Amino acid sequence: VAQHFLVSYHIECTDEVKQSVVNTMGTFQDIVAEKCVEYFERYRRRTFVTPKSYLSFIRGYKAIYKEKFANVGSLSERMRTGLAKLMEAEVSVNQLSKELVMKEKDLAVASKRADEVLLEVTMKAQAAEKVKMQVQKVKDKAQAIVDDIASDKAAAEGKLEAARPALEEAEAALQ
Repeated sequence: VAQHFLVSYHIECTDEVKQSVVNTMGTFQDIVAEKCVEYFERYRRRTFVTPKSYLSFIRGYKAIYKEKFANVGSLSERMRTGLAKLMEAEVSVNQLSKELVMKEKDLAVASKRADEVLLEVTMKAQAAEKVKMQVQKVKDKAQAIVDDIASDKAAAEGKLEAARPALEEAEAALQ
């Protein structure tokens, strides 16, 4: 009977496994029939295994199989989607890794250039400091000369003021 109802039902397995399922269902039917006899012998009440109950058992098997198969299919689809996302992520990571290598090379070049510029600026700053020190020395010498000239001028003006009355008398004497 199970053979007749399950032969057209799609089960994802080999023919040998499908035949084993059919045989197992028949075995269950026989076991239930034996248990009915034992039940009668023990409790003196009759129970029967009817073709209708056997067909109900087969329908139940089909329903459970269909539900579980759909569940496994859903999980399989989710796994396929997840794997596709992982492969997509792997491609992205590989591409980003290549870009990172390029950026690291660019960064190394920029860093080297920045170090060169920093060295150049440092050298120019040191040179400017030397020039500033030389200019300061020259300024200090010039200030010293200006101070000397100012003191000489003040002294000369003092002598000039002291000599002015004599100059004015000499000018008055000439004409």
